[in-house]
Amino acid sequence: MDVTKYIDLFAGIGGFHQAMSHFKGECVFTSEWDKYAAHTYYENYGIKPEGDITQINEKDIPVHDMLCGGFPCQAFSISGKQKGFEDTRGTLFFEIARIVTYHQPKVLLLENVRNFETHDNGNTLKTVITTLTHLKYTVFHKVLNASDYGLPQNRQRIFIVCFRQDLKITHFHFPKPFDAKTSLFDILEQTPTHTKIINRPDTIFTQKDFTPKTNIFGIREYPNKPIQIGSINKGRQGERIYSPYGHAITLSAYGGGIGAKTGLYLINNEIRKLTPRECARLQGFPDNFKINPSLNQSYTQFGNSVAINVLKAILTEIYKTHFNNRISY
Repeated sequence: MDVTKYIDLFAGIGGFHQAMSHFKGECVFTSEWDKYAAHTYYENYGIKPEGDITQINEKDIPVHDMLCGGFPCQAFSISGKQKGFEDTRGTLFFEIARIVTYHQPKVLLLENVRNFETHDNGNTLKTVITTLTHLKYTVFHKVLNASDYGLPQNRQRIFIVCFRQDLKITHFHFPKPFDAKTSLFDILEQTPTHTKIINRPDTIFTQKDFTPKTNIFGIREYPNKPIQIGSINKGRQGERIYSPYGHAITLSAYGGGIGAKTGLYLINNEIRKLTPRECARLQGFPDNFKINPSLNQSYTQFGNSVAINVLKAILTEIYKTHFNNRISY
């Protein structure tokens, strides 16, 4: 099989890069405007991302087979007007559209937040699909949850897969959920060094002694979802406590409260946030991944990243569908 050349846009710390490496893909160009994320990318892959994609001429981007990108969600200035490419001006999706217009890669793999599907009553997604269809691509999309693909994190995201129309691919099947059950316990550090222990008098537990059910074979069955067992203060976002027998809540780059960005968990009878390494594992990064030394930056970077296991599962289907490669994840 020929090596798949791809570009990595809005690259962050390289979630797409990690997934494409599994299929021996060659990254020929990458762009990331945040200097801290770009530094982490360079430290791990030896590639220095170009800066602001809006300042890069599409003619200066190398030829590629696949375009990957988790583009930021912005409100489109003209929504639902069915003007395709013109409807996206002033948004970062327009940068993808202009690169696609010039290079016409065979495949596009895009990711965004779950609400992108319903943003502006569905008109934003409709505009994206119209644009890509006008650019002669067949578009498939679906919301997938990292919890269903071997990662103990409730993280729902929309994934958009596009094939150039001349490839005559009319059907694409997104990957089915994995059968394996996971829990937060599976990814916890044995001797964590960066932990924030919470000990407050306004802590309330509703089911501190929660334990998973055991099936007829004596095997514990972990529910593939977060399990709230208590709260602090008024129990708002960042103030809820979860059991490690369930899944983590969605990692976030923002958010307030004591458990901001990771949530709070009762681990070894202590309430704490997750560590950066645990966040890395929740997103599917290997343990040899070099984490930014700044706690704040590392939490932000993993909160902004994409779930690698989900990408690998989607890429397996893409390779089966187009590249005729039976590599599986």
